[in-house]
Amino acid sequence: MTSPSAARHSDLRNNRSLDGLNFFLADVRDGLGPYLAIYLLAVHKWDPASIGLVMTLAGIAALVTQTPAGALIDRTRSKRMVVVVAALLVTAGCVVLPFIHSFTWVAITQSLSAIAGSVFAPAIAAISLGITGPKAFTRRTGRNETWNHAGNACAALLAGGCSWLFGPIAVFYLMAFMALASVVAVSFVDGNAIDHEVARGFDPSHKGANDQPSGWAALLNNRPLMVFAICCGLFHLANAAMLTLVSQKLSQIDLQLATPLTSACIVAAQLVMVPVAWLVGAKADSWGRKPLLMAGFVILPLRGVLYVLSDNPYWLVGVQLLDGIGAGAFGALLPLVVKDLTQGTGRFNVSLGAISTVFGLGAALSNGLAGLVIREAGYSAAFLTLAAIAAVAFVLLWLGVPETLGIKADPTERQRHADAEDNDEQGQPEQRPIT
Repeated sequence: MTSPSAARHSDLRNNRSLDGLNFFLADVRDGLGPYLAIYLLAVHKWDPASIGLVMTLAGIAALVTQTPAGALIDRTRSKRMVVVVAALLVTAGCVVLPFIHSFTWVAITQSLSAIAGSVFAPAIAAISLGITGPKAFTRRTGRNETWNHAGNACAALLAGGCSWLFGPIAVFYLMAFMALASVVAVSFVDGNAIDHEVARGFDPSHKGANDQPSGWAALLNNRPLMVFAICCGLFHLANAAMLTLVSQKLSQIDLQLATPLTSACIVAAQLVMVPVAWLVGAKADSWGRKPLLMAGFVILPLRGVLYVLSDNPYWLVGVQLLDGIGAGAFGALLPLVVKDLTQGTGRFNVSLGAISTVFGLGAALSNGLAGLVIREAGYSAAFLTLAAIAAVAFVLLWLGVPETLGIKADPTERQRHADAEDNDEQGQPEQRPIT
């Protein structure tokens, strides 16, 4: 029998290990992004459309693996090993990138890294939920995002300093180091502390109804979840390319300062995201999810408009501060809303993966769309296009997504869907009501 002091020591170690994992995976989860754009633009003289195409291909590779990644995390009891393997693959992709130059090889390495990185978000969410349980998950998620943004800020500062001293290539080695450090952090998480049934959102009171996770039924038969997925897709379609466009504008103004100023943009946003994520973790259970979500969504169209008002580098960095509110709130609230809408179904991670697929599609298309608009009408038109998409996302969230805090799915409905899936697996026709 475990003593209370030993249990407290284990909880402390697991919490600190999760803190470290989120800190070191911060940049690895998000990918090279604008740093890759600067490297390809400055070193290899690629045009914006080609850069956008490479990033779009990587995004597509990631999005097609998001739902299978969520299903894998739901089913596997080796969640820590999955994180280790993925981190090592990302490390390999970063190390070889400076030695390849062709469009094909850059696209392949970035796509493989994106595929590996697709497991990080559901794995962290599952490990956190499996250790803390549903009641403490809100605070743990806020803490995860707080450390994630702190890691992003630290990595951006290091990237800016290293690129100033050694050139843009130094960013690749920095990311490889952080990926390896995340392997060390996850190894200190106690695997025995993870309740794998709770980690997939299983409700013990309905045990036996959901033996096999299935994301498609949970997504397609849950209207609020589907509308929320569309909102997420539009949000990332508008958001993903903005920092990339800013970094390209900065490289045209002053090539030597482009990477340091891009790092300043990231640091500025991440410093704001830290208290925003903490606020979500502390208040989302009392204030509700929707007010915080709407505050995050309304910032994005405003940010897109402000970018076109000036090309001053310091103005661009200042506007990027607003990203800390929008992305900070969104990142912390995403797993909470998905947990709310799938609680008791045993399909938390696969549903999270499916929604990640939707917003991954938006993110993948964002850079390609922005690149095409830039080629036809310039940077200002691209920013305004993204702002218009963000405005549509806000209106849809306002009108179509209810408050999810305390929402309860009908157990009879959950059982009906589970029975329908069992019938489908056994080749029996499903009895559907006439509507």
